[in-house]
Amino acid sequence: MKIQKTVYWIATGLFSIWMLTNAYAYLTSEEAKRLCAHFGFPGYFRVELAFTKIIGVIVLLLPFIRGRIKEWAYSGFTITVISGFIAHVCSGDSFRSSASALVALAILLTSYFSYHNLKNIPK
Repeated sequence: MKIQKTVYWIATGLFSIWMLTNAYAYLTSEEAKRLCAHFGFPGYFRVELAFTKIIGVIVLLLPFIRGRIKEWAYSGFTITVISGFIAHVCSGDSFRSSASALVALAILLTSYFSYHNLKNIPK
């Protein structure tokens, strides 16, 4: 159980840092503004994504938040990461530059499945 808990917290922590860094860039970086424009996203969507990522990270990190709310956070992040991959590919970016979204998805799924493994372990 200790290994599963460690895997969960490492994956969740890495993903959370990734999303918070991304959210910060969306709010402060001119390059992030240009990237969103490159994807064809309106400016308000970049800000909306930043705030929803921050809220989602809070939901993932707080252990007393369980059940449907945490499931919705995982679902939202899954949609966001897959959509980011699609946005990169459809905007003509190389697969190599688009692949970081797939790495984020792998880390997110590791967090998700280890979360469910921990829930099913008797205490």
